[in-house]
Amino acid sequence: MISQIFQPRLKGYRFPLSIISYAVWADHRFALRLQDVEDLLAARGVIVNYETVRARVGAFGLQIAKQVRAARGKSVEKWHLDEVVISIRGVKHWLWRAVDSNGEPLAILVQPRRNTRAAMRFISRFIARWGVPRVIVTDKLRSYGAALRKLALDADHRAHKGLMNRIEGSHKRTRKREQIQGRFKSARQAQRFLAVHDETVNLFRPAASRSPLPPIATSGPRDFFNGRNMPIN
Repeated sequence: MISQIFQPRLKGYRFPLSIISYAVWADHRFALRLQDVEDLLAARGVIVNYETVRARVGAFGLQIAKQVRAARGKSVEKWHLDEVVISIRGVKHWLWRAVDSNGEPLAILVQPRRNTRAAMRFISRFIARWGVPRVIVTDKLRSYGAALRKLALDADHRAHKGLMNRIEGSHKRTRKREQIQGRFKSARQAQRFLAVHDETVNLFRPAASRSPLPPIATSGPRDFFNGRNMPIN
């Protein structure tokens, strides 16, 4: 169980994993302000300051996201890559994102550039994790083609803006998050938040994806928030 993984780290903490898991999920699933998460917890009898919520989400979010990703298993063979501009303290950055044909997240990377070198860095990252897919779908940004040629990947590259609907939904959720919670304050904050957000936003939403849900989701919210049915890596 996931509680076995987190139990040593929970020593000295006031709240159990079930409450921390709920705070992480609520914060990312609904793009809430931390004060709103504080109110949701209070409605369940958990009295906690929103700054404590911030600290626990920051401390445990990535670890929970990694376990969700591990529970999902192998990705399908057709991947969609795209990039969208985000502003961090008035400076333009690029959020590079990859999803499979079911809309399941593969990787995200926040970078200050949108060129061949940045594309190579991004592609190398998710290839190292997932292997080489059969098909890679991108928009018409030339950096993708140049990066794929330099990496000499044996994948069918399809560059067509009309094929990008699958990934654009993920970008819309990022925009919604910016509208509600404000812009990111650093590239590191954006990277950490979105890595957790992409993994948790579709949990318990069967209609949001055509792929089979991982055991952590099909077993229901109660098991997730109690740390059940989560494999140990």
